[in-house]
Parts: sequence; structure tokens; C-alpha cells
Amino acid sequence: MSAAYGITHRLSAWGVHIFTASGAVLGLLGLLAAAAGDAKLCLMWLGIALVVDGVDGTLARRVSVKQVLPGIDGSALDLVIDYLTYVVVPAVFIHRFGLLPEGLVSVALAAWILLTALYCFANVGMKSGDNYFVGFPAIWNVVALYLWLLDLGPWINAAVIVLLGLLTFTTAKFLHPFRVKALMPLNIAVTSVWLLCCIALVVLEPARPGWLFGLWLATSVYYAAVCAWRTLRGP
Repeated sequence: MSAAYGITHRLSAWGVHIFTASGAVLGLLGLLAAAAGDAKLCLMWLGIALVVDGVDGTLARRVSVKQVLPGIDGSALDLVIDYLTYVVVPAVFIHRFGLLPEGLVSVALAAWILLTALYCFANVGMKSGDNYFVGFPAIWNVVALYLWLLDLGPWINAAVIVLLGLLTFTTAKFLHPFRVKALMPLNIAVTSVWLLCCIALVVLEPARPGWLFGLWLATSVYYAAVCAWRTLRGP
């Protein structure tokens, strides 16, 4: 089937796959930063990986990757990289930077993150008909950022991680800002503001301008409200 497409189209499709695959390198860089004790740098690499994951699907659809390169499963590639950057590196981050109670508790909760995320990634019903995630979507990179910025304490962090892991097995709905059609322009705009606030807060840490922190919290509340509304609305 790919022979029906010109060389430019095929190169474009390969370029999208390479762009997606760059997430694996970003995950490695995140692990190396965590091993070196540089929390900010680790979060930076995870942030870049988040952006890559957010736009590669749109690029893939634009150049018809499935039709041009039917022998390469882009979805499988994406899932493998997402497990690294959304789950493995954040679990290492949370354990490495003392965000959990010390000792076996920290190791056990890091393992809890890895195991519950496996269910999420293997669940064929992980998306609703209107493209919301069903159950907590294993966005542990985002959780790691919140725990690091909010500094709530090891035992509160532990409770949050247990709760989110349990939510993986529920029918609670979580917004996918780039796939849910309802209010998509607003969702993308709020997500963009949230991302910019995250970058600024990480760069400025430990300084925390009140207006910036407030804006970040407001975008977070918006996301939580949309998720709660869609969950309560039912099927």
C-alpha cells in the first residue's frame, strides 16, 4: 500500500514515527537527570516528552501514517514510549526525590504506580465513546510535578498515589484535551496556559509568584471540574 505514495509522503510518515520515537530518548534523559539528583532537569525532559506526545497523533493523522506505513504500528510505539515517560520515569522521580515515606513504603508505592499503570495501558476500554479516559489515565508525570511543587508531605503524597491507583479501576472520566470534541478550543487554551505555568513554576522554584501559582491552580481546578462533570453525567 505504501508504494502508492510518493517519496515525500513516505519520508513525512517516517519523520512522524521518528518524532514519536524521540520520546524514548527524552525518557532516558529524564532518568539520567533523576539519577544525577537534578529534579528540575528531569521535569524539563518529561515536559518536552509530554508536548511530543500531545502533538504526534495530530501529525500522524495529517500525513496518513497508518496508510503510508501499514507495517509500523504507531499505536504500539506510542504506548511503549508513554509507559516510559508517563510511568517509569515519574515513579523513579517520586522515589528518588523523597516524595514518599522512606524505605520499603517508597519502593512499594513506586511499584504500585508501575502495576496499576499496566492495567490502564492494557485496558481496551480505556477511552469512552466521546474520547474521555475511563479511569485514571496513568498520567504519573503530571502527578510527580504536583507532588513536587505542592510539597504536601510524604504520607499525604502516599495517600494520593494509592487513591489515584485505585481510580485506575473505576469508570471515572478524565479529560483528553486534544481528543474530546466538546469545548475543544477552550480545553486546549486552558491546557496551554497550564503548561506555560508549569514551565515557569519549575524554572522559578523555590520562588513562587502568587499570581502565577494562582493561575496554575485555576487551570487545575478547571480540568478537575470538567472531569467531575463528565463523570457525574454518566454514560
